[in-house]
Amino acid sequence: MNKMIVMAVAAPLLLLNACKPGHIPDSGKDISATPVSPAANTVANIRPKGPRPDWAPNIRPQMQAVIEKLGSYGDRPILSLSPAEARKNHTMSDAVRDLLHEYHMPQPVYNITTEKKTIKVDGGTVPITIYTPKNKKAAMPIIVYFHAGGFVLASIEAYAASANILAEKVGAIVISVGYRLAPEHTFPTVHEDAYAAYLWAIENGASINGNPNDIALVGESAGGNLAIATAVKARGNGIMLPKGVISIYPISGTDTQTPSYLKNANVKPLSKPLMEWLNEKYIKKKLMPKITRLNLIAADLRGLPPTTVITAEIDPLLSEDLLLIEKLNEAGVTTYSSHYEGVTHQFFGFGAIILEAQDAEDYAASQLKKVFGQ
Repeated sequence: MNKMIVMAVAAPLLLLNACKPGHIPDSGKDISATPVSPAANTVANIRPKGPRPDWAPNIRPQMQAVIEKLGSYGDRPILSLSPAEARKNHTMSDAVRDLLHEYHMPQPVYNITTEKKTIKVDGGTVPITIYTPKNKKAAMPIIVYFHAGGFVLASIEAYAASANILAEKVGAIVISVGYRLAPEHTFPTVHEDAYAAYLWAIENGASINGNPNDIALVGESAGGNLAIATAVKARGNGIMLPKGVISIYPISGTDTQTPSYLKNANVKPLSKPLMEWLNEKYIKKKLMPKITRLNLIAADLRGLPPTTVITAEIDPLLSEDLLLIEKLNEAGVTTYSSHYEGVTHQFFGFGAIILEAQDAEDYAASQLKKVFGQ
């Protein structure tokens, strides 16, 4: 397993060359040796059926198998669909579930209970699902989790694995937020829904056996953007800051001509054309660079709590995420990062099959435990 962990505490020099703007870590380079998990021999049996794709010559076999399985469903290309139609396509979660079945491997079982609620937001309501570790009596820390999907696609259910994993590994209550989607709800609706969910957790955390003074924000992709943007708004409004933020391959810029966008223009599951399709559904192109809630690398990041950024090699967003790490450091934020090679955008949460995901999940959980003082 190839992984690079960069830990930086308000010191840009600690980022070294790996996090210079526009730099993309060398593919296939072993940064550190990581012990192989007990499940490795089973996971190693999962192999792709075809050769490595031209767009990712060093993709990990299990990652490739997930991408192949997703392609095997024969769904129409998202770019040819309306958002409503695209939401009916299969997801990466479907591919992982079906691969586990195909290889006679057990589906993950979590010692977690779930409860569905609806919370009021400006102009409507949004659903949330609360994931609570079983047999916990004392008030638990709270994680407010925002799913991926480019502000247009996906749902709480599509990212249930991430929520379950974080709840179980951290011993925390996870509130997964089903924010309203574009283009039915354009900017700033999604960002306002995310902020409203954070306020709900502060005001109502005790009612779900959580500690409202111990809250962290976590998100993937669009959700990674929401996690940081919510912390920025809380700081600006003088609201209690979260104890920490975990931002997993976040949307953090608006420039689709960066080195990683050009290098990874045709990768799957997130390509340059798909990202541009998603962007245009949420916000007018000419406004994008000016809106710092979306363009985080241009935002005032000072005063944020400890923030961890997780990145993937085969990802159009890599360059902007590396720049975000640098900007966080320059702003004096206690910043941590972990980079995973050979995997694509959206690998997190699939540790049942992908060892790099397993490692990233453990890393995120350890970072959350740290900010919760565990």
